[in-house]
Amino acid sequence: MMKRVKRSKKRDERNVKDPFKKLPNDLNVEILMKMPPRSIARLRFASKHLSSIILDKEFTKLYMTRSSTQPRHLISVHRGGSNMQMQGFHSLSQDHASFSNHDKVSYKLDPNLPYEFTPPVRGLICGRKGTKMIVGNPSTGQFFLTLPRVKTTRRGIISFFGYDPVNDVYKVLCMTILQGRQRRGSKVVSEEHQVYTLGAQRKWRMIESSLISFDLISEEFNAIKLPEDIPCVVNYTGKVAITSWPTRNGEVHLWILEDANKQEWSKVSIVVPSWIDLIDIHHGYRFRGTLSTGELIFSPWTLPINPLYFISYNLKENIAKKVVVEELEEPDASREVYFDHVESPMFCQM
Repeated sequence: MMKRVKRSKKRDERNVKDPFKKLPNDLNVEILMKMPPRSIARLRFASKHLSSIILDKEFTKLYMTRSSTQPRHLISVHRGGSNMQMQGFHSLSQDHASFSNHDKVSYKLDPNLPYEFTPPVRGLICGRKGTKMIVGNPSTGQFFLTLPRVKTTRRGIISFFGYDPVNDVYKVLCMTILQGRQRRGSKVVSEEHQVYTLGAQRKWRMIESSLISFDLISEEFNAIKLPEDIPCVVNYTGKVAITSWPTRNGEVHLWILEDANKQEWSKVSIVVPSWIDLIDIHHGYRFRGTLSTGELIFSPWTLPINPLYFISYNLKENIAKKVVVEELEEPDASREVYFDHVESPMFCQM
């Protein structure tokens, strides 16, 4: 005779005793809105009632609307070893870039795959090593999702991560080209471009292309002729721009794309005040773009820098300052700073 297994009632009892069920829904939302994403992620598994609120798209939109008014610096810290690779993310206030006001999460990743991350987009971030790619939320502590491998035998791969606001989906674009010895004996260097949509059919789709801009909604490329042969592309007050490297006296030249359809560019030259007093002459610097506040950001090329710092220039007030991130642990670790990071409680789904 088969022995009857007694079903555990722990989960049901936890739901019955859920204190959040007794509170008005508006109050629960207000409580969650005041919490950092990592705490929200924990509550999702502690309360079935709160989980239904957290996973609702309307709550995510409401939370991100508030977060967009309080953008942060996201610092990626990578340390490796013989047995493990740890990717840590620190989220710091842009108003007070110190560890007295930060949140930290860490992820154990494949020790043989040092991922290269793209800038975060609406709370999520994408990393790639070869044909292997991962996507996750650096603020929640949720494990990164591994995407299907990019189907290509080519060694030259460039990846981009973006958000399609019309269809409310995140997309990854991979551009592959023949590289090195693969080009020999071929008169034409062909290119392959593939797109992956999170939460869709869980596969890469081949698309036709020309270059150089890509529309995430229509998934079409549009050719844009550059006014100068400069590879550094930045966001300048909401517009696409290419920029020269800062000179010794802090002079920077920018070519701003005013109209993509008409191929119209304008040129702006900026001299950062007190530049020579703010920088270390032993380092080269790059222009990283503008914050949502309008401030221009410059950071050293050479990493790691200890202490970690960057130069912020307020165009309206014509004031430049050196912003130092204090108390960053593991000074020899590999680090990168991403600006205007918007924290999100969203959970990734392939």
